[in-house]
Amino acid sequence: MDGVIVDSNPLHRIVWEEYNLRNGLETTEAMQRRMYGKRNDDIIRDFYGSDLSPDRVFSLGAAKEALYRERLRPQLESLLVPGIRRFLQAHATVPKAVATNAEPANLNFVLDETGLRRFFLAAIDGHQVQNPKPHPELFLKAADCLNVAPENCLVFEDSHTGVQAGLAAGMTVVGLSTTHPDLPGASLVIPDFNAPELGAFLASG
Repeated sequence: MDGVIVDSNPLHRIVWEEYNLRNGLETTEAMQRRMYGKRNDDIIRDFYGSDLSPDRVFSLGAAKEALYRERLRPQLESLLVPGIRRFLQAHATVPKAVATNAEPANLNFVLDETGLRRFFLAAIDGHQVQNPKPHPELFLKAADCLNVAPENCLVFEDSHTGVQAGLAAGMTVVGLSTTHPDLPGASLVIPDFNAPELGAFLASG
């Protein structure tokens, strides 16, 4: 979702910096790079300490994501990855799922506020699996929900952990360079869904 449906990672960076500052923590560039593609509880433990209780991890993460949604709401439509609506409409009959490490509230917010939920048969967040990306469990669960064999699935990903998860699941991966210019392992890397080479790639296989 993040970096594929909505180009939200720049905003996540801003919000992490603001939120961490409120909690007396300076956000370094290395911290920002480490958060890409990770589940929120893993980010919180990385930033605030691995010895935090589960309740404390949840409360810190929930507060940060509430601030993120507050900042996202007025600019959500403008942050949609270019061409995503047209692409989903053009492939409306193809079974699709969203499989994201994101918080459930963020997933529901994006799908409901944009009206894109109708294009997906399943929406799976990082808390519906025991192992988040880069483990393949999230994508395998999505394939199961769609009743499609993993080897017949195409994954769109913007993060290194997401590409790793897709490949580990035995799926073909198309990379979106919204977050990283290089996505090793992806069969195709495109800037957005308006890329003309995407149509040729889909038609070829």
